[in-house]
Amino acid sequence: MKNSIKQFNLILILLISSSFTVFSQTGSIKGKITNKGGDALQFVNITIKNTKQGTISNEDGEFLLKNVKVGDQTIVMQFVGLKTVESKVNVKANSTSEVSFALEESSSELSEVTVMGVQSANEKTVNIGKIAIKPMDLPQAVATIDRTVLERQQVLRLSDALMNANGVYIMGNTGGYQEEIAGRGFAFGSSNTFKNGARYFNGTLPEMSSIEKVEIMKGSTAILFGNVAAGGILNLVTKKPKFESGGSVSMRLGSYNFYKPTVDLYGSVLGSKKVAYRINGTYENGESFRENVNSERVYVNPSLLFKLSDKTEIILEGDYMKDRRTADFGIGAINYVITGLPREKFLGVKWSYFDIKQQTANVTVNHQISNNWKISGTAAYRAYQSELFATTRPTSIATNGTLVRSIQRSEVDEKYLMGQIDLTGQFKTGKIAHNVLIGSDVDSYDTKTTAYTSAVYDTINVFSETIVDKRSDRPTLAVNTITTAPVNRFGVYAQDLVSISDKIKFLAGLRYSYQETKSSALAVRTNVTTESSAYDDAFSPRLGLVYQPNKKMAFFSSYSNSFTLNTGVDIYGSALKPSLIDQVELGMKNELFNGLLSANITVYQIKNSNLAQTALFDKDGKANSNTNIRELAGEVTSQGVEVDIKSKPFLGFSLLAGYSYNETKYTKSNIYIVGSLLRYNPNHTANASIYYTFSDTKLKGLNLGLTAMYFGERMAGRSTRLTVANDAFKLIQVNPYTQIDASVGYNFKKYSIRGKVSNILNELSYNIHDDNSVNPIAPRMVSLTLAYKW
Repeated sequence: MKNSIKQFNLILILLISSSFTVFSQTGSIKGKITNKGGDALQFVNITIKNTKQGTISNEDGEFLLKNVKVGDQTIVMQFVGLKTVESKVNVKANSTSEVSFALEESSSELSEVTVMGVQSANEKTVNIGKIAIKPMDLPQAVATIDRTVLERQQVLRLSDALMNANGVYIMGNTGGYQEEIAGRGFAFGSSNTFKNGARYFNGTLPEMSSIEKVEIMKGSTAILFGNVAAGGILNLVTKKPKFESGGSVSMRLGSYNFYKPTVDLYGSVLGSKKVAYRINGTYENGESFRENVNSERVYVNPSLLFKLSDKTEIILEGDYMKDRRTADFGIGAINYVITGLPREKFLGVKWSYFDIKQQTANVTVNHQISNNWKISGTAAYRAYQSELFATTRPTSIATNGTLVRSIQRSEVDEKYLMGQIDLTGQFKTGKIAHNVLIGSDVDSYDTKTTAYTSAVYDTINVFSETIVDKRSDRPTLAVNTITTAPVNRFGVYAQDLVSISDKIKFLAGLRYSYQETKSSALAVRTNVTTESSAYDDAFSPRLGLVYQPNKKMAFFSSYSNSFTLNTGVDIYGSALKPSLIDQVELGMKNELFNGLLSANITVYQIKNSNLAQTALFDKDGKANSNTNIRELAGEVTSQGVEVDIKSKPFLGFSLLAGYSYNETKYTKSNIYIVGSLLRYNPNHTANASIYYTFSDTKLKGLNLGLTAMYFGERMAGRSTRLTVANDAFKLIQVNPYTQIDASVGYNFKKYSIRGKVSNILNELSYNIHDDNSVNPIAPRMVSLTLAYKW
């Protein structure tokens, strides 16, 4: 028996050794492609002749082909308007062959109308999806706002970028220090906002100078991330290290004494072919169209790339941001009517502030096991600290304009840890192809919130021509409560995209999530601690079907289920169960005019059929007035349609446009009027951007752009309560508006100059939270950016 075991072990070792020998008989081809003028060419198609292996060059003209068979291989390089080039490359085992090419213009092709070889909206996979599935094969609406758009529009804030995304919008900016995001009628909290795949605290303004692209997955993503809001998720992808040395420096100047120098450096470390770096940094300082409001920011984003081999790489990334700005809760409302004060009028005290510090660190390991299998792991850490010291929101302005100002102070200290591992692979069972994702994630929050007592400060009249502070001191406030709220989550998930044929594909997946939520609140005055805990778990299924009658068209349908946790207890004192949310989505994706234009349409319904609301009666049948005692008695339904249009560059023009309609309302409620709309969500949004770049003329290097966004009518204020006699709550109707921005840029060799005029029509509208943070949108403003790139 022992001899048999030894023989078996010997055979097994030989088989494993031979397998490694077979797999090792591959190498890599690394190269760079330029035109005859030495300029890097992006989106050149590179393939190995007589195989299906291929890739495209990046923005620096670089490409890398992995796992290429040893020996002489012929690579083919194709780009519309340039001559196709074939070249032999000798590939050696376990090594990288480096090549470079300069492509020439093709007169025969240039005489025709051509489309540049950029990827369409339906060809770009999103990193946040955890698996490389082309949008054409995915039964879900996705969108990517890439660096080209961000640079052309001279994006400063995330809200500028979201002018290009219908159905995802800014629902408020409470205090002027954050941009509250929503989509399809549901708010995106920090659980729905990601940076490089890790959850990012969105209670402050993210720095956009380091962002390479913005990814949006609409609808349910619960299978990938657990309890996320139903409307979708947003992922900010930062710029990555490069082995080629380069960089840029720029200075942005703008209205209201705004200035922002920025630096971006990248290259190999000490000439190494294994280690590359990148570092972005910026300083920002400016005043505001709002009186006595200003801001200052410091930001740095270093990263390192380690190429351990052709199959294994490690990326280390981190950033640090320190931001200080005036807390500004807007112009207020009187009896649920906006005061109508001048856009610039500030009702707070001059010394008020909101300070934040945020540090993040990420490590990502990618290993290509074989041509078809890949394993990836990510670990992330985030530390966030903030302090708010300001007047409270102007909630009780008298009809004559009298406002008693009170002072508030609070501090937040949050630590966040995340770990994630994913295995992706492709294989076949007979003629059926599979694209599989198997993964697990765990994350942990530890949040400490210190709330101080509030105190009356002084009294002003908001209609006074000039607001004069009657005091200038910062009062001493006593600590009121200290609350710690640890949250621990764990999830495992599996998903398979099954290609039954070239035309029919089926997506199926399932996730199990477990979450522990605890809270400990210390009332400092009484030294009494109140504790609570909840343990929740849920399964989140996902099913989708894609039918592609041809390679340029796809029809899809999908069903998914997600959950959201609830606070409070039921009438028996037990922790309230999670609310379950069902989503159905139907759509069509098209590549029209031979891929020149992507045109997609999506319709959806999202239903939370067990929405938590205040219980009407307690366990003894008596009327209940405790808002912490709740029941799953409500229902919210969101229905809508979205249209997305995006073109490739054509004769110098490029187009990006979209439209969305959404209606989110109470379809069952024991508190609010059935049929009433949820607040902050516009029924209609639309966007359109058009750009033109001059070429082969005396104006070569000049580009022009126009961006328009329509933001429809929506409601703020407070929803009327059926359970309160003569309820004084009212909704505030917020007017629609259209914002138009114009941009112009000129590139000359390594220099560029860009100008922008935002809100050309000087439109006035408001972002409103309840009835107490009524913040006007920015008026017409001008900015100018000078840059040098090498």
